[in-house]
Amino acid sequence: MAEPAHGGGPPRPTAGNGRCPGGSSGRPAGLRGGRVTRFEVWAPDAERVQVEVRASPGGRPARHALSPQRGRRRGWWAVDIDGAGHGTDYGFVLDDGDEVLPDPRSPWQPYGAHGISRVYEHDRFPWNDHRWRGRPLPGSVLYEMHVGTFTPEGTFDAAIERLDHLVSLGVDAVELLPVASFPGHHGWGYDGVHLWAPHEPYGGPDGLKRFVDAAHARGLAVVLDVVYNHLGPSGNRLASYGPYFTGAYTTPWGDAVNFDQPGSDEVRAFAIGNALMWLRDYHLDGLRLDAVHAINDHGAVHVLEEMASAVRALSAHLGRELFLIAESDMNDPRLITSPEAGGYGLDGQWSDDFHHALHAALTGERQGYYCDFGSLDTLAKAMTRAFVHDGTWSAYRGRPHGRPVDVHRTPAHRFVTFLQNHDQVGNRASGDRVAASLPPGLLKVGAALLLLGPFTPMLFMGEEWAAGTPWCYFTDHAEPELGRAVTEGRRREFARHGWAGDVPDPQAVDTYRRSVLDWAEPGRGVHRELLEWHRALIALRRSRPELNDPRLTEVAVDIGARESDVAGGARWLLLRRGGVRVLARFDAAFDAAFDAAFDAAPDERPVRLPVPEIGPAARLLLASDPGVRLDPPRENGAPATVTLPGTAVAVIA
Repeated sequence: MAEPAHGGGPPRPTAGNGRCPGGSSGRPAGLRGGRVTRFEVWAPDAERVQVEVRASPGGRPARHALSPQRGRRRGWWAVDIDGAGHGTDYGFVLDDGDEVLPDPRSPWQPYGAHGISRVYEHDRFPWNDHRWRGRPLPGSVLYEMHVGTFTPEGTFDAAIERLDHLVSLGVDAVELLPVASFPGHHGWGYDGVHLWAPHEPYGGPDGLKRFVDAAHARGLAVVLDVVYNHLGPSGNRLASYGPYFTGAYTTPWGDAVNFDQPGSDEVRAFAIGNALMWLRDYHLDGLRLDAVHAINDHGAVHVLEEMASAVRALSAHLGRELFLIAESDMNDPRLITSPEAGGYGLDGQWSDDFHHALHAALTGERQGYYCDFGSLDTLAKAMTRAFVHDGTWSAYRGRPHGRPVDVHRTPAHRFVTFLQNHDQVGNRASGDRVAASLPPGLLKVGAALLLLGPFTPMLFMGEEWAAGTPWCYFTDHAEPELGRAVTEGRRREFARHGWAGDVPDPQAVDTYRRSVLDWAEPGRGVHRELLEWHRALIALRRSRPELNDPRLTEVAVDIGARESDVAGGARWLLLRRGGVRVLARFDAAFDAAFDAAFDAAPDERPVRLPVPEIGPAARLLLASDPGVRLDPPRENGAPATVTLPGTAVAVIA
């Protein structure tokens, strides 16, 4: 193991001399005879534990007995071994069994999820980011990236070659989908089974460190998606060691991770220690916690609160910004409320309601959870209150859902918003992006409301140029029965939700290959036009303090529907943020209130829309169409107006 786990605070020094296989403190835990390694593992029910060590790949194995630890470390086993340093392959044997198991805290899995582990010494890597002090979440623009499909090579090193694109785009942080070792070559990463080891096909531990170092050199923070609510089914051997799982709760993945049943102290420490390891040893700036609503913990202090406290302590110790962002479908602001006020103290959470409201307003889709969204009133609430469902009735769920956000005390930057992300694209039947069904004008409207809104915006890779490639759900399970189960389950799921058309086989290699970004696209045609639009929006966001004001009380939205006389039949939304006005026309969209679509072709007839509280010195900061025109207020008291030709956006100040 990398270190003895404990209640989630900073790492406890390793007892005795030696180096842990993971070198988790970033420096030797104590050396004796040049290369002494301490091997430790938590196996509370074992009668005997051995470690099988191979000094070189394919070398002759040697087994060493571990000694049981006493007192507070009861259930732990340990042994110091000479000459078993960096690069040594090893695995544990329980009760004289025949099988050599990988380390639950394996820092390196060179043979994949089903192979044995390898010693990795973190202090050997030559970091160059010593002056890096992190990037705060407030004011940031995030960019979600899947390493395996970001480039044709699908590696950390290949992704480094594209970081300058992100710098020119203007984003502040890269959010990586999970990189913990998972079965096979390619996959989303949410079925990881070795949570301490970066996926070897991506480049392993050194590859991730090179990526983070290169990002920091360019001023980019790096956030990692981590999964503590479940583990993948293939290669998962944690249950062989101890009560990592419990049948006390039912989950879609089988037994739940044991965060509150007997033996859970060490399981909680496993998750919290893992979070600290990524931030400390890989110099990551933040973590995105996957589906925290699926974490079952009914203890007095929730594991998320304990984790947040530990991360704050680590941030103070390291002297750099660190943050935690939760994904949750509970619409519960207590996640981002301080512990002093009864919350968990996380720094941010995803707002699915914003996505649903904007997506439904732009596309007209109403199936599944989109049935509760679509009107401009719903979008206006999402932009000013963060949650649409804040105790209100959800037709999709058949019950009230959510809890109100205190807009007077909750800063807007704590909500991460998006028009697209890996779930909302990849969990569509064919993995189609919104660019596959929306005209450029509406894509520009969506980007403007996302990037100029009050929250922390996030783009999904390729979204900035309206990528023509899909992003499908893909897996690479070696077990035929598991592969078939995934494929058949996927098709049943989409049939229940009424999706039409063929569902790509997740196990087919072509499904994965089709999802790789085409880097020839950004330089041509409408793709280049959309890329320049996103760059302009992010630059404008950075240049205007009003657009980074965290106060939700300073955000207002006016809307108009097609029956509006002054709009001449247009459907529009006006976002007001201090002295900045964002006026968007939606004429190519659908209207849920009338349960009907507008004409397939957008209405290109120009309309004049009022923009109140704009003085004669107002100017047009940004326009999505060359036909946009601003007319100042008239002497007779009539307000300023903006002429929008068809679906378009105007930004005025």
